[in-house]
Amino acid sequence: MLIAKLQAVLRRGAGNATPELEFWGARLSPGEGCLYIKEGKIELTKNELRILQTLLERKGRLVSRMELMLRLWDSDSFIDENTLTVNINRLRKKLDAAGLSGCIGTRRGEGYLLHEK
Repeated sequence: MLIAKLQAVLRRGAGNATPELEFWGARLSPGEGCLYIKEGKIELTKNELRILQTLLERKGRLVSRMELMLRLWDSDSFIDENTLTVNINRLRKKLDAAGLSGCIGTRRGEGYLLHEK
């Protein structure tokens, strides 16, 4: 957990130089908080953006629920795990509506991963 906290601190100090990330024919722009698809752009909440960015940075690899929670809330305080599930479900609905169904996979009790197309 200490490593994850240090990584979060380093990320915050990096400024707005976050590069755009591409997947499944879409382009995530962390600086704008948007996902661009062929038909236009999708506005993402701060949490949806962080979830998708984390999964994209580790494309094809499992990201634990704990790592996602630390990335989203940067806190030792207790966060209900159901809150993460709600955020993942909202993100999935937006991705489904954009024609990106099935890109986020779940390993029950372990975490999530972004499938490669």
